[in-house]
Formats: sequence, structure tokens, C-alpha cells
Amino acid sequence: MKRLLICALLGAMASGSALADPGLDLAKSKNCLACHAVQNKVVGPAYKDVAAKFAGQKGAEDMLVQKVLKGSTGTWGAIPMPANPQVSDAEAHTLVKWILSQK
Repeated sequence: MKRLLICALLGAMASGSALADPGLDLAKSKNCLACHAVQNKVVGPAYKDVAAKFAGQKGAEDMLVQKVLKGSTGTWGAIPMPANPQVSDAEAHTLVKWILSQK
């Protein structure tokens, strides 16, 4: 029985299902990673830098959700972040919670 459980766990890990990250998966599916990365600046800031900038700030999640949904200019320089109409309000909250959890 133990052997079967270990084999199942190893199989799930190999397929990636044991390591699934809903925030990362959503960022990939909504094309966020075309302009952002977790550790490095691309066009937009690294998600770890966003998390550091807004760590502990009251209302940061709701404010960032609005930036995801409606776009933003000036927070990170002159390059604007476009609105993301393909992202629902619930998805934006999932994305922002994930972004704010980055280190």
C-alpha cells in the first residue's frame, strides 16, 4: 500500500499536478507573463518587486485589482499597463493575491 501511494505521488509530481500553482497558471493563461516575470523586470516590474512595494499596505489588493482590470500609468515609469478585459474580477483577485505572495 505504501509503495502504491509513493508511486502515485511521484507520478503526480512528475506530471506537475502536485505542484500546480493556480496563480501562476492564471498568469500564464491570461498572458501576464508576456510583460512580467516573477523575479526579473521584463516590460513591467517583477512580481517580487510589486509584492515588496505593496507589502502590508491596507487596500493594496483592491487597488492592484483595479490596475489589472483597468490598466495603469506612472506607478513603475512611463510605460503604461493596458487594461485586461479578458480577466474577470475574481481572476484579478486570484492573480493579485498570488503576486503579493511573491518573495
